[in-house]
Formats: sequence, C-alpha cells, structure tokens
Amino acid sequence: MSSGGTQSEPIRPTARRATPRRLLMCRPQHFDVTYSINPWMHPEKPVDRESALLQWERLREVYLSLGHTVEVIEPVPGLPDMVFAANGATVVDGKVLGARFRHVERTAEGPAYLAWFVQQGYREVLWPEFVNEGEGDYLPVGRRILAGTGFRTDQRSHYEAQEFFGLPVTSLTLVNPEHYHLDTALSVLSDTEVMYFPAAFTPGSRSVLETLFPDAILADAQDAAVFGLNAFSDGLNVVLPQAAAGLIEQLRERGFNPVGVDTTELLKAGGAAKCCTLELRPEPRG
Repeated sequence: MSSGGTQSEPIRPTARRATPRRLLMCRPQHFDVTYSINPWMHPEKPVDRESALLQWERLREVYLSLGHTVEVIEPVPGLPDMVFAANGATVVDGKVLGARFRHVERTAEGPAYLAWFVQQGYREVLWPEFVNEGEGDYLPVGRRILAGTGFRTDQRSHYEAQEFFGLPVTSLTLVNPEHYHLDTALSVLSDTEVMYFPAAFTPGSRSVLETLFPDAILADAQDAAVFGLNAFSDGLNVVLPQAAAGLIEQLRERGFNPVGVDTTELLKAGGAAKCCTLELRPEPRG
C-alpha cells in the first residue's frame, strides 16, 4: 500500500471518469431556522428563503448539467430541515435503511422519506431500531460503509446497517460539535479515495482513516469551516462550496474537476451541497 506522495514525489493525477448517478433532493420551500440543534443554527438571525431556493435550484441545475438524474420529494410544511435530503435515508444496492432522528424537531422527516421510497416501489425497506441520520453519518466508499457517531447516530445502528446491507461498516467517532455529521468532516471522492478534516475525529478514528486511505486529501480548518467537505463526487466532478479554495486546488491537482457552488444561506442551518443530496444507489448488475 502506498504511503502517499511527498513534495519531491507528487501524486500524479490518474485518468478519471464521471459515472451518472440518480439523486434525491427536496426543495427548501419551507426552509427556516426556528430552533437550534447544531452550532450553525441561530434562530435570532433572519433567513432569506428566496436566496436558499435560488442556491438550491442552482445546485440541482449543476447536477443535471453533469448528466445526473434528480428526483424531487415534496417538502412537508413544518419541516424546515427536510431540504437536507442526505439525512432522510441510506440507499445501497437498492436497499433502503430509513432514518431515525435524534432531535424531536426532525423526527417526522424519517417517515416522510420512507413513505416516498415505498411509493416509488422499493421492496427492501427497513425502519431502524436505533438512531441514525442517513447519509449524514453513513458514507459508502466502494464496498465498505464509513459510519459516523459521537453526536447524532447511535453506534449500535452501525451493526444494524452492516446486517441489513451485508457490507463491512467502519465506525468513526466525531469530536468537533461543528462537524456533528460525518458528511461535514469527510467526503467520498471515488471507490478508493476520500478527503477529510483530521481534527474532527478521535485519534483512533484518525488512525483508521490513515490506514484505509493513506493518500487522502486533508482539509485545513478554513476549508472545513465553510463546509468544503460537504461535497458530492461522481468520480470526476466534485460539487462543493465555492469558498473552499484550498480543497478546490488540491482536487485539481489530483485530476478531479471541482465545481464550486454557493450554499451560504443553507449553511445557516448547518448544511451545504452534500446535505441536500441523497444518492439512490441501484441494485448491482449481473
């Protein structure tokens, strides 16, 4: 296993190819910050819903322009965070693990998303026993699932996910309240590559990541603070907040095509590009 590049031996970009994906999103029609369940949420500060809608529409247009299919779930009044579709479920091999939220303000989102999947004809659907916040804390990379815990998702749900999906699940513990979900501290770039913010994890979890991904892109505090790691990758194109200048440069050096978007209004609730995006992974072929 490679130990990673050095200044004298830079990592050479490899040939990359985008793979069309099917995505689920939810229009921020009812977006607001009326409560605080993470450090980014300040109900006393006004939210510009029109700006949030424009930012969301631009993100959707970017996905469509890159060749992806975007499904849209109907937003439910009274659920201002439903725009963060990534939290609504985890879909791997056509199987749907529903989300059970930790905070009462978001609990109704889980059944709303699960009902959509049932209506769409998904057959293997599981309502979880333990708290898990969907792809906020479950990030498939190749045939492994990286699973976050520490703030939201119950570690016992990691075993539940492993049994349901039949894939190895690697637990990673988060320690920084500003990065309360795994997808705010780590992004999957390909089946073998990730980028992450080391300070968001316990020493043991950092060691696991260093072992699994010795050539990972590492984010600094500045890029992490603008949610640069809350990104979506199709194997070539990486959609991420445009303010994450350092990550954008590193991605280019590795042969990726970074696509910057403005998600500053959505960040008022603690979300960015990936939070708004749930990947609907199909059943394996063959």
